[in-house]
Amino acid sequence: MAPVKRRVFNTKNELAAGLAKYTADLSSKFCKERGVFTVVLSGGDLISWLWKLLGPPYIDSIEWSKWHIFWVDERVCGWDDVDSNYKLAYDGFLSKVPIPAENIYAIDNGLGAEGNAELAAERYEEGLRQKVNQNIIRTYKSSGFPQFDLQLLGMGPDGHMASLFPGHDEINEKVKWVTYITDSPKPPPKRITFTLPVINCASYNVMAVCDKEQADSVAAAFTHTKDVPAGRLTADVEVVWFLDQAAASKLPRGGCSIL
Repeated sequence: MAPVKRRVFNTKNELAAGLAKYTADLSSKFCKERGVFTVVLSGGDLISWLWKLLGPPYIDSIEWSKWHIFWVDERVCGWDDVDSNYKLAYDGFLSKVPIPAENIYAIDNGLGAEGNAELAAERYEEGLRQKVNQNIIRTYKSSGFPQFDLQLLGMGPDGHMASLFPGHDEINEKVKWVTYITDSPKPPPKRITFTLPVINCASYNVMAVCDKEQADSVAAAFTHTKDVPAGRLTADVEVVWFLDQAAASKLPRGGCSIL
């Protein structure tokens, strides 16, 4: 099991700076080693914390043409819908960096607009398998699950990650790469999501969480005191939680690095 680290920052601005450096360093590593950098995005506040990558020194030094973008989960809607994680990422980040359009793998727009969650999940998994066959995505050792280079995750106040929610059975899926949910406790109800084995096969997993309303679930994830999906997060190489002081306020002080 990969080591789980935590980095606690005084401000969101400092967290964004740390997240940018961590991402840029891994981009350099994988672009040199593989010629490809596979990055998985989530929704929520995560995109707003990537803004440091849009300025110097990163905007001109990162090999953006080698990035390939995926989503850990997506709301089942069209790309232009206000609920779309693709739209959130495009408006706030992807439209501002020179990643080739063909390297961005969003939910099927038509199926999203139709609200067909089951087929949208199947189609997204088919797309992942194509990228494995093209040697864009690696597979994890003997299990055959896709292995992404870096996954950038967020957590809800209830401790959910991706669209794996407390008390919902999707987190127990062990065969599929992508599954779907039609009764999400957080609207909109229809979503597709990576399964837990896929999430945990990533080389590097980052969980970025800010604000006091998340503090109880952050503490529960670290202490495993209740069924918090984010508490089951691991990775092949490393898991790092990027926290502001409010989100970390109910963690024991020992082991935290305040930056």
